[in-house]
Amino acid sequence: MKQNAQSTLFPVILITSLFFLWGFAHNLDPILIPHLKRSFTLSTVQATLVDSAVFIAYFIMALPAGYIMKKFGYKTGIITGLLFFAVGCFLFIPAANTQQYAPFLGALFVIACGLTILETAANPYITVLGDPKSATFRLNFAQSFNGLAATLAPIIGARLILNKGNTIAQLDTMTADARKIALAAEASTVKTPYFILGAILVVIAVVFAFTKLPKIQNTDGPAASKNILHAFKHRHLSWGVAAQFFYVGAQVSVFSLFILYATHAAGVSDIQAADYLGVCGGAFLAGRFVGTALMRFFRSENLLAIYAIINIGLCLVAVFAHGIITVYTVIGICFFMSIMFPTIFALGIKDLKGDTEFGSSLIIMSIVGGAIIPRLFGYLSDATGNIQAGYYVPLVCFIVVALFGLKGHRVRKVEPDELIVSPIL
Repeated sequence: MKQNAQSTLFPVILITSLFFLWGFAHNLDPILIPHLKRSFTLSTVQATLVDSAVFIAYFIMALPAGYIMKKFGYKTGIITGLLFFAVGCFLFIPAANTQQYAPFLGALFVIACGLTILETAANPYITVLGDPKSATFRLNFAQSFNGLAATLAPIIGARLILNKGNTIAQLDTMTADARKIALAAEASTVKTPYFILGAILVVIAVVFAFTKLPKIQNTDGPAASKNILHAFKHRHLSWGVAAQFFYVGAQVSVFSLFILYATHAAGVSDIQAADYLGVCGGAFLAGRFVGTALMRFFRSENLLAIYAIINIGLCLVAVFAHGIITVYTVIGICFFMSIMFPTIFALGIKDLKGDTEFGSSLIIMSIVGGAIIPRLFGYLSDATGNIQAGYYVPLVCFIVVALFGLKGHRVRKVEPDELIVSPIL
């Protein structure tokens, strides 16, 4: 279904703003991990529960999010997602007041429920909001603002959250009980940034409520299928689900554990590491723009495979190198990760027609890799006593992504009688 470019311009701008917002939320997590690890004296594995709380929500909420979209439409889904997101941000205030780790995880879970709904709506919506031939380009462009958020969030978050509290020398002079109280009190520094973010989200939800969005329907091919299992008849979707699972796990491991990695491998301070994480976000953003431009000349699946193979080599460097070169290596990994999520998504839902909504939900569900893979990274790091060894985990993930780009993306024609269909709502 083609729409007039002028009629879709403002909706595209609004939808693109969502990519920035959830990118900002996700890229505050790498700041929260060392902050809460210090505040509650956690191991690396325990600290990765931050990622588990976030990405388990994607697995739980993806199908309900798809149902909301099918039953009530994209606009209702977006507003619902924004409100969940806002409520989760506001829950950081009582979480900080309790000075316990679990309430923070609960607040992050609620935020992630909202992000799940937003991503389930926005990713497919942006691909159909315009010329189908430029769907992958459009999604990569919107995801570029996710990269912008990855640049800004660590730099801002570090100065609002990490750069507060007692020094190590001061903590060493305290009794055990006083030290525990002081560290737990530091957790309260999250109140202001998350309250501001929540307030902004409420305002944006109101803007969406009063904005008329184009109604997108699947008129090209079969209507929406009743059974999610029918979506798996598309072989490339199954590959896409697997590739996205491993890719997101790799991305979360790289970003969320970067500060812990950089302070160990390069010997920099937390604040310096956070600034370098901002550079990682900048590389991620630059990679999105460069990759989007290259897709005008190269097939997206070929570019995906090449980027994944390069990252396999960089992961080996991240394991064995020492000093500041390790930081530059991870910055390179971030650059070459940049196009992976939107490209896997677009290739995974390509030509699904009536299965697009369910296919989108399945790929969003696969984001649960972000809850599982970093735990493996943490276990390997703790078991070896060397966080650099954890990079064997994303290395394996990039092998799967490379295989998807080389052959898994190929669309196998599904015969009409293989699908059970019903009218789209």
